[in-house]
Amino acid sequence: MKMKETLNLGKTEFPMRGNLPVKEAERQDGWNQDSVYELRQKLNENKPSFILHDGPPYANGNIHMGHALNKITKDIIVRSKSMMGFRAPYVPGWDTHGLPIEQQLVKQGVDRKKMSKAAFRELCEKYALEQVNLQREDFKRLGVAAEWDNPYMTLQPEFEAEEVRMFGEMAEKGYIYKGKKPIYWSPSSESALAEAEIEYQDIKSPSMYITFDVVDGKDILDTDTKMIIWTTTPWTIPANYGVAVHPDYKYIQIDADGTKYVVAEERLSVLKEEFDWENVEVLKEFSGRDMEYMTVQHPLYDRTSLVILGYHVTLDSGTGLVHTAPGHGEDDFIAGQKYKLPVVSVLDEKGIMNEDAPGFEGIFYDKANPLVTDQLKENGHLLKLSFFTHSYPHDWRTKKPVVFRATAQWFASVEMFRDDILKEIDKVDFKNEWGKVRLYNMIKDRGDWVISRQRAWGVPLPIFYAEDGTPIITPETIEHVAQLFEEHGSNIWFKHDAKALLPEGFTSEHSPNGGFTKEEDIMDVWFDSGSSHRGVLGKRDNLTYPADLYMEGSDQYRGWFNSSIITSVATNGIAPYKQLMSQGFVLDDKGHKMSKSLGNIILPSKVIKQSGAEIIRLWTASADTSSDVAVSMDILKQVSETYRKIRNTFKFILANTTDFEPSKNAVAFDDLASADKYMLIKLNAFSKEVLDNYAEYDFLAIYKKVITFISNDLSAFYLDIAKDIVYIEAEDSFERRSMQTVLYQIVTTMAKLLTPILPHTTEEVWDYLKEPEEYIQLSEMPEVAHFDGEIKIVENWQAFMKMRSHVLKVLEDARDAKLIGKSFEAKVSLYVNDSDKALLDALNTDVRQQLIVSDLEILSVENAPEDATKFDNLAVKVEVANGEVCQRCRMIKTDVGENPELPTLCHRCATIVERNYPKAVTEGFEN
Repeated sequence: MKMKETLNLGKTEFPMRGNLPVKEAERQDGWNQDSVYELRQKLNENKPSFILHDGPPYANGNIHMGHALNKITKDIIVRSKSMMGFRAPYVPGWDTHGLPIEQQLVKQGVDRKKMSKAAFRELCEKYALEQVNLQREDFKRLGVAAEWDNPYMTLQPEFEAEEVRMFGEMAEKGYIYKGKKPIYWSPSSESALAEAEIEYQDIKSPSMYITFDVVDGKDILDTDTKMIIWTTTPWTIPANYGVAVHPDYKYIQIDADGTKYVVAEERLSVLKEEFDWENVEVLKEFSGRDMEYMTVQHPLYDRTSLVILGYHVTLDSGTGLVHTAPGHGEDDFIAGQKYKLPVVSVLDEKGIMNEDAPGFEGIFYDKANPLVTDQLKENGHLLKLSFFTHSYPHDWRTKKPVVFRATAQWFASVEMFRDDILKEIDKVDFKNEWGKVRLYNMIKDRGDWVISRQRAWGVPLPIFYAEDGTPIITPETIEHVAQLFEEHGSNIWFKHDAKALLPEGFTSEHSPNGGFTKEEDIMDVWFDSGSSHRGVLGKRDNLTYPADLYMEGSDQYRGWFNSSIITSVATNGIAPYKQLMSQGFVLDDKGHKMSKSLGNIILPSKVIKQSGAEIIRLWTASADTSSDVAVSMDILKQVSETYRKIRNTFKFILANTTDFEPSKNAVAFDDLASADKYMLIKLNAFSKEVLDNYAEYDFLAIYKKVITFISNDLSAFYLDIAKDIVYIEAEDSFERRSMQTVLYQIVTTMAKLLTPILPHTTEEVWDYLKEPEEYIQLSEMPEVAHFDGEIKIVENWQAFMKMRSHVLKVLEDARDAKLIGKSFEAKVSLYVNDSDKALLDALNTDVRQQLIVSDLEILSVENAPEDATKFDNLAVKVEVANGEVCQRCRMIKTDVGENPELPTLCHRCATIVERNYPKAVTEGFEN
């Protein structure tokens, strides 16, 4: 008989290497075939609901690591809730309308001008659905559990119908209106933009000081005086109809080197240096209010501009006199309304100067800048020109500059119910506290929402026009259009004329001849996604409104979070979410954004092929998503090492519980060995902390706790001492079954706790456990147990662990000094005081075994020799153990050979072999 046959060397078919790229896909196929997601929903159907509402990603291209971070985080939340007593269905969504899809078709060679709008929209829909299918497969491969066969999409007829109804309710309350005012306009997109679609980039602009000659100075200023304004947009000078001054600022007329000017007093010292004036004399002082209704000569055209009052005027820069073009600036527009200044836009939709800018017609606005500058210089009105770099608004899709341009647009009046929104924000539980401030301020400072877009691919504004131009938005027309969309989709709007789309027999006093037209603009895509609480939460029987949680990237405070709360409060008076949580952006390890030009893009598909989706999932849990998140192949390699530790821990425990049958072999807590009791208490404390972290969506804390538990509590302690018990003790001995009881609890508990993060791996572990559920995903999270006397047990063991750390330190020193090799070669003399001696006795354990040494002597600290290593109230001395090496347990014992029939074994091993392997006694061991 071989010696190893008397040992319980752990064996398991659980592989050390996961082969994740292959095995994950196979396991996912099994989940799909057995409808595991649906089975989980069935199990939870009568439990309290938890609804995480999916913010729809844009349907365009394969997913990137930002998508992966987002969807995996949601999956972790939903899976954990599903195993923690909640009914937590997850309906994924897609944002399927908008300019990028139109642009993709154009890139593919589609000439939209050669086809009808309806035909072009059909191509857009086809493309969008292809992208949805592409991304759906990418998300599923990440192991995300969801209603993949029944997602929501903003192009779905039932969704569009609810969006129309929501629009109608807002219109009925008076929140929807049409007006001409300056809005963000993107010449590159040929469309209006909402604030949420603006991002800022640095550009180089002209810095110009221009003079306006006084025409009527109201008996204060002479006509030989010039007012100086400052601008960075020369192309807007043709649209100038006023000069704004602050009513409360002090202004002065000066003589500067022989020319009379008007500037704000507080700006004089700066301007004197700016213009290199040598001789400056103040001639008059007056307030801005005194200047109201003065007139000045336009520097380009034969007309005057009016001096008006405006509280937007500041003294931070410029001259204190502000060039005012009501058609190209929001402040200009607001200030000019009181004075009925003309609202004129000198640009067409492509950014080309129009007939309202004589002399510059047909020129792109940016190219008009130098032409306007030359004209001003020629006219003698250009005082100074320089250039500077500054932050400027850009179209977030095309990355091109935008302009303010007055156009007729449809608006949602945020002002009318702003206070209601702010009150609702106060009720929301923000998981990122700074997010509350951000959203609150965005709503507080937000202007009215431009909801119309001059594009083709989107939900049409359901508005008709009478013969006299009166807009028609009635409950009757809204419901009729909603029903048409529900049945046919919104493309019906572009296939038929207005009369065919109106209710049969519809009449209006504004159309005596029965003629009607329809709106051609579509709704802002943020109005689309912002209505998902209506079209999804409010329509699906398995969902609830408001949702428990919205969770998206930090850019969505200006996007989906923003539009959703506006539409929800407008129609229902409540926020659509009870909790709000955001994540940072995914950057490379140097803090740069991912981009093709930098070559730093990491595709999830590449990582999956190399390492498996579990590595991306574990990376997600390891990320501090409260700020921007770094990812690189090196970072993922480090995560792979953590995964390997987790997997090896599972493998070790599975190998050493193969012969353990919980129903037959489990030992009750009160009967467990002391160390096993301590470990079981520690396991439950660990479990409670992790469950609390899941409840707070703190997955980074879980990641850290798992690593700490595996490294400190298991690898460095419990699994280390386990080898001397589960390998050496008799198979069915109390000591071994006691430890196996706890090991089995550890592997089962850890597997359940890690299922939301590593479902593929824990399902693999589950195959080797003796549990009733077919899938670990159909089990419940472990219940936290408490035991009589647990506080005292933990106190005693933690005090011992401190003593143990001192002993390990001295053992390490002895190894470094080449006194011993493995700790089994050591004898430890432990010198303690009376209280520590009582503590060691109270542990009721084999202290030698806990220290993994061959011999231990516990003595009084008063007798500690000089060469012992001293600690507080403790001394330790390490020597080479006396005796011979037992060929079975590998310890050095003085009782090796006591049993003449088993001469190479120590007394402990000889007793075990004699009782359990009589053949070895009679026949001996093979060499």
